[in-house]
Amino acid sequence: MFADISGSTQLFEMLGDAEARALVADTLKLLTQVAERHNGTLVKTIGDEIMCTFPGADDAAHAAAEMQEALQNKNRIKEAGPDVRVRIGMHYGEALQEAKDVFGDAVNVAARMAAQAKGEQIITTKSTIGQLKPGLQKDTRYVDRTSIKGKKDDIEIHEIIWQQEDVTQMMMPKMLKKAPAIPKASLRLDYRGRSLTVNHSHPGLVMGRSEACDLPIKEKLASRQHVRIELRRNKFFIIDQSTNGTHVKLDDAPAAFLRREEMAITANGQISLGKSFAEGPAEIVDFRLVESA
Repeated sequence: MFADISGSTQLFEMLGDAEARALVADTLKLLTQVAERHNGTLVKTIGDEIMCTFPGADDAAHAAAEMQEALQNKNRIKEAGPDVRVRIGMHYGEALQEAKDVFGDAVNVAARMAAQAKGEQIITTKSTIGQLKPGLQKDTRYVDRTSIKGKKDDIEIHEIIWQQEDVTQMMMPKMLKKAPAIPKASLRLDYRGRSLTVNHSHPGLVMGRSEACDLPIKEKLASRQHVRIELRRNKFFIIDQSTNGTHVKLDDAPAAFLRREEMAITANGQISLGKSFAEGPAEIVDFRLVESA
């Protein structure tokens, strides 16, 4: 398992080096204590994340959920300062132990799952979900398929739901005889004369340098699968999953920078992959919201 503080760069910008370092250290200590309560072993600390191992998938899942709950509670009771959120990735499999470190395919996949996660998310693989007890399996949902370096085929990734309100929302459609009507919503994206629409029929797309993306972008600084656009609960979100980050400019608002984070799309605007608007990027994606009853 990898547990990584989301948006740590912003913490240093907001708080300054000394205060941010202390906050990161306290957070990693809390995460380590939770892992140890669930039979986990801290392998190492890497900057603003911890890497740990567990004897079984259930232990790791329980630890991950408690990590998120502990930070949520800590954010609620603090008097001031920014919230701290973590993104967690895990994968069940054999690993090679050398001295005090571990290596192998399972480690690489777990790290990839952490990179796929957003703040307050727990992301894992379909095979790991299969290792969980039935009571834990029911509180999971399919997210996407993704490529892993060294793997011939894409793998299926899932989210472990730890917030009770999200679990309730997952159960509601099964309990309702008739689902409530959802207003229509569309987001149109335009790039180099090509247009794609995200709506309830097509609730997501991926943009990036790879020709396999729904919308390939000819930008050298873009990652192969750089950013996702998703429709969730009739709202659109942009989710960065890149190395160099995503720049988003909503109409009449300053440009925002995302790296392994997400933001809601609340107005028309533009997206630049990897290059800031101040640099005059040539590869810009325009988007426009269309909503009607």
